[in-house]
Amino acid sequence: MPQKEFCPKSYQETLEGAQSPSSVHLRSSPKDRSFDFLFEPIRENLFRVTFSSQDHPLPPYPSVTRPTTDLNGVEVSATSGPNQKTIEVGNVTASVQWTNTPVVSLAWKGAQEPLYRDLPLRSYVADATGIAHYTEHDRDALHVGLGEKRAPMDLSGRHFQLSATDSFGYDVYNTDPLYKHIPLLIKATPQGCVAIFSTTHARGTWSVGSEIDGLWGHFKVYRQDYGGLEQYLIVGKTLKDVVRAYAELVGLPILVPRWAYGYISGGYKYTMMDEPPANQVLMEFADKLEEHGIPCSAHQMSSGYSIAETEPKVRTVFTWNKHRFPNPEEWTAKYHSRGIRLLSNIKPFLLASHPSYQKLIEGNGFFKNPDNDEPGYMRLWSAGGATGGDGCHIDFSSSVAFKWWYDGVQSLKRAGVDAMWNDNNEYTLPDDDWKLALDDPTVSEATKKDVKNSVGLWGRALHTELMGKASHDALLDLEPNHRPFVLTRSATAGTMRYAASTWSGDNVTSWEGMKGANALSLNAGISLLQCCGHDIGGFEGPQPSPELLLRWIQLGVHSPRFAINCFKTSPGNSSVGEVIEPWMYPEITPLVRDTIKRRYEILPYIYSLGLESHLTASPPQRWVGWGYESDPEVWTKALKSGDEQFWFGDTILVGGVYQPGVNFGKIYLPRKVTDQFDFGYVNMNEPYNYLSSGQWVEIPSEWKKSIPLLARIGGAIPVGKSVHTRVPDDETPASVGVKEIDDYRGVEIFPPRGDSHGRVFTTTWFEDDGISLEPSISGYKLSYSSTTEKVVVGFTRDEKSGFVPAWKELDLILHNGDERRVVSDTGKTVEYKGKDARGRVVYTLKN
Repeated sequence: MPQKEFCPKSYQETLEGAQSPSSVHLRSSPKDRSFDFLFEPIRENLFRVTFSSQDHPLPPYPSVTRPTTDLNGVEVSATSGPNQKTIEVGNVTASVQWTNTPVVSLAWKGAQEPLYRDLPLRSYVADATGIAHYTEHDRDALHVGLGEKRAPMDLSGRHFQLSATDSFGYDVYNTDPLYKHIPLLIKATPQGCVAIFSTTHARGTWSVGSEIDGLWGHFKVYRQDYGGLEQYLIVGKTLKDVVRAYAELVGLPILVPRWAYGYISGGYKYTMMDEPPANQVLMEFADKLEEHGIPCSAHQMSSGYSIAETEPKVRTVFTWNKHRFPNPEEWTAKYHSRGIRLLSNIKPFLLASHPSYQKLIEGNGFFKNPDNDEPGYMRLWSAGGATGGDGCHIDFSSSVAFKWWYDGVQSLKRAGVDAMWNDNNEYTLPDDDWKLALDDPTVSEATKKDVKNSVGLWGRALHTELMGKASHDALLDLEPNHRPFVLTRSATAGTMRYAASTWSGDNVTSWEGMKGANALSLNAGISLLQCCGHDIGGFEGPQPSPELLLRWIQLGVHSPRFAINCFKTSPGNSSVGEVIEPWMYPEITPLVRDTIKRRYEILPYIYSLGLESHLTASPPQRWVGWGYESDPEVWTKALKSGDEQFWFGDTILVGGVYQPGVNFGKIYLPRKVTDQFDFGYVNMNEPYNYLSSGQWVEIPSEWKKSIPLLARIGGAIPVGKSVHTRVPDDETPASVGVKEIDDYRGVEIFPPRGDSHGRVFTTTWFEDDGISLEPSISGYKLSYSSTTEKVVVGFTRDEKSGFVPAWKELDLILHNGDERRVVSDTGKTVEYKGKDARGRVVYTLKN
């Protein structure tokens, strides 16, 4: 891109536009290129910064609505000097200095060193049609976020495009960009964290210290292709604090239906079959699931169901191929009778052969080329591997296009499809100058601003977000009491207000790909993509070996989203491809089944993590240093990489094995340095040994047994049946087809080997009906302490919400080899039940 920087100077303070005495509004000279700069506290830990001019307007449709200022109960004071203002907001000291260019710094009250500081003399810069924002770079800090970026997790010293593309078969350590557009960068240190978040949908770049200059030193720079800057700065002691505050700005993660945390199957081949037809092939797949005893909650229907029956045989979204699916309603009912829900693949573009193509042209439903006022034609993926055709992307700012999409989603829903799979929604349009319709009510308020109508300024990613809204609203309006489930491949910060889940796109089968995916998950969770996962086994590339497939499944069941879906092209067949199936290697099928059944067994734990995410914004899958910031080791390069181990909730520390033929995993056991007693960990697999925290250990991990899984002493894992179950309050057709009721609950507990020295460990998990839009959420609190002879347990049920689960009694499951007595702290009856199939002692706490 051409560089044409202009750094406004000679700023003067003005009261015009200032929200309060604690805000700073500056205007630069000369008047013919005058820029406005505004800094204002919004919350105790949230600040808004804007930098704009008449020809560099603020984002016309920002990804967040400007929040109202709320500093009630917060001590705020401001002191001014020549070209300088210092504002104390609670425990944060903010300073703005404008002797030359505006320089913002943020620090803890009384601290000597700032957590954040703009780069003096070159802070806020106009760059051609866009802007550049320079900040000082801390080379020792951890930098995370940006939604989904190539591994490792630490973004420091690297350069990234803020854009999204269909990166089919990407290299997880090298490809950029991938599928998400989220301009959120968080700097994390032991002293505190600062997030920088831009609200634009326009493209840009983040140089996270990858550029060094002899004059300017080490710096970070955010470049935005179009418009002015609207930016939020968020300060917190920990990543947890900053992520929560970010969620309060953009919206907490929406509720995910309980079924979506089960095994989701898929594969491009199934819906592409003509002989036998796809509907029969998919029923045979469901039969094999039953034959092998593998539970499954949903199936992703690839776009083959919508391939036209006659030439040209290409995708026609929202239609059905009646040869492959003669009676869609009858077929979906059969799948529901097996307890399996359906997600249909829908793509936001139309090829010229689509029956609605002319209707959308006449309704101004596509982007317009300003050179000839014709629709914005481009080459599009039409069918099979890398097969293209001419057509147009849908302009979701068009009222006709938005309504057409909404109606199409409802037609699929009425046919029995449960959820939408928004795919290929990266909007890789070829021309920034294409024009938008801008007449849909969703964006019509923004059109009152006198800004240029162009794809570049409004941003391609805007349509990813509006597509999510159209799919979400269509589902919600048909079932207003149920949670809409939209799975999206691309995403913006605002998309996740409508799409409950995402994944890392078209990955490749490799050991390295499996490893690097962990880093993608951690940055996704920090960016509020919290029901995120990967295509287990790899979407593209060769078939995984039995060892790689099993290792990947062992790892994948410990992530928020667990799906096996692929399109494996081959030289002889690029239109149908091959699939990964759980039973494809008979020698490991029982092990695959047992691993998937373990996923269902710990579903109460996983689902509770999802509810916790909705309530508090803590991601289910977490960096190893999350909550362990006082441990110096977590700040070393090996652990900042985030690709070899992670927390799954508060209790399970997950490692992996990332090379073939290796039978151990190396893992670090983080330590809370401030704790008087740090009780360490237990190995959840053989030899079930106890391990001290604060050390690197090698864990025996034979590939036909398990990956490294450690439980934190004092933790707890609520468990249920190891099969697909339904909550009785869920009467939807696919749930009624599930045979087993969710009427069993146990808790795996991990007390210290001996005395807990008066320490009482507590865990609370959450439950609801798993489907309601506004559910009644109940909480269950388990506490325990131990001596060398016994484990003392307390348990309370908070069901004031009105939700009462089907289970009544609670099993208490001790760690392997722990044969102490279990007693109640209130004298409730606790009965010895015996040992389970894994040799663990089990007691039952009676109601």
